Amino acid sequence: MKKKRNQAAVLAGSLVIGFVASVAAGDAWAQVAGQWRDAQHVYSKICANCHEIGVGPVIKGRNLDPDYYQSVVRHGMRAMPAFRPTDVDDAMLRQVAEMLSKSPAPGGAK
Repeated sequence: MKKKRNQAAVLAGSLVIGFVASVAAGDAWAQVAGQWRDAQHVYSKICANCHEIGVGPVIKGRNLDPDYYQSVVRHGMRAMPAFRPTDVDDAMLRQVAEMLSKSPAPGGAK
């Protein structure tokens, strides 16, 4: 009987530890997802690394629909990798997509 109580205590303790660990991990993910100040910050830290140096195509000034940008970011295209919601959350991605859809072409070209 005592052995069953000990097993039950160990199981209960494991469940509590697992729950606490999952809550802590959730807080870490929320912190990562909320790391961006604004759409320009995301663009400069992620997008510009390829799209401003000629590795990826120019994405500013193309008058593309925000939904197009969001789809490409989430699913990837050719050499561009897909970005998960833990990289850039949906709300911030929407802001970036709207910013890009309204942005002028680099260098003021039309």
